[in-house]
Amino acid sequence: MRLQCEVEVISRLLPTCGLRGRGRGTRALLSLGRPPGRAPGGGGGGVYLMVCTARDRVGARYKVQENIERFFTRFVEEGKATVRLREPAVDVCLSKANASNLKTFLSAVRLAHQGTDAAALPLSALVPAKTSEVEKPKAKMIITSRRDYPLTKNFPYSLEHLQTSYCKLARIDTRVLCLKKLRKLDLSHNHIKQLPATIGDLVCLQELNLHDNHLESFSGALCNSTLQKSLQFLDLSQNKIRALPIQFCQLRELVNLKLDDNELIRLPFKIGQLDHLRFLSAARNKLPFLPNDFRKLCLENLDLFGNPFEQPNPLVPNVQLKIPLTLLECAARATINSRIPYGHHLLPSHLCEDLDVAKTCQCGGACLSSFVQVTVTMNLHHVAHTVVLVDNMGGTEAPIICYFCSLDCYSQFLDRYLQSNG
Repeated sequence: MRLQCEVEVISRLLPTCGLRGRGRGTRALLSLGRPPGRAPGGGGGGVYLMVCTARDRVGARYKVQENIERFFTRFVEEGKATVRLREPAVDVCLSKANASNLKTFLSAVRLAHQGTDAAALPLSALVPAKTSEVEKPKAKMIITSRRDYPLTKNFPYSLEHLQTSYCKLARIDTRVLCLKKLRKLDLSHNHIKQLPATIGDLVCLQELNLHDNHLESFSGALCNSTLQKSLQFLDLSQNKIRALPIQFCQLRELVNLKLDDNELIRLPFKIGQLDHLRFLSAARNKLPFLPNDFRKLCLENLDLFGNPFEQPNPLVPNVQLKIPLTLLECAARATINSRIPYGHHLLPSHLCEDLDVAKTCQCGGACLSSFVQVTVTMNLHHVAHTVVLVDNMGGTEAPIICYFCSLDCYSQFLDRYLQSNG
């Protein structure tokens, strides 16, 4: 019987020779069996525990029968256990094992220790381990040319960091989507036009780099996937994206977002929901103004250089008021202002979508399709500690859109504005 895990053999007589520090285990193959040429029969007296590592593939052998002082299995569900031997006086510490396989292996070792007939035990031949069985799983792979891209071999399933840049990829390789341990995926400098929804199955993905591709959109399905809980870094710079979906702000774990050199005509409507966001760059796009929700951000660094921001004019409002208010508008305002729960199980999907994009008045109330809209100037230092200049003139101000649910709210704003600028 065999078990792959990390092993640390610690002498109890020389405690300074073996430390139990985290991460000190060595990748190993454990075997329970008889030495080659040993005749079967009798009890478990001829059964040994053999530990093979990359440095010692021949392996060290330890007698099992009546030689185990104690099993430590408190953390067996986490793939950890310790077997304490009498002779030699060592602790064989196991970690990073498959919990089910570890339980089965320890059960067999316990039976051998008790002298169970060897014929009833799942024994293996005690032979030197293969290199592939004891070498440390590959966690990182960097490919920077199409010539080096693997066409016939699979990617190692143990990968946590994969970079495939300058490989002229037109789509994401389906083999990459099977790497469930992947934390960092760099697909920059390729020709990718579309992202598959299955990229959301990479449950551990924290960093996704798609810089310099041919993307025209970022799908809403990805925003509703497991990426909501894991994705912290997203680089969509130097693509052809004009707008991001409403669902984009469901990626609430985002810390660093790069959108430079696209064709964005607006930022996500509810961008203020990204309360973990600290670094935002959207330089050299086509943004005429910033969304009202932008003022909720709390950033360390902000770069909006090179956007054709419009000159704000609070005195020229865009009046979309419908008086009297429609029944739909009244119901929508009441639902949001009273924080009444809603969802697709209660309302048609188009009504849910309307409620999701409801605007917020300066008074804190909601409005749907009946409002007054103006743009005002906001100093970007209100939302960011460090601001890259918006233009070559040294400005750090940009227009932000504001909404008012009634003429009264707009009039109150206008009075304050005229007084402060009078």
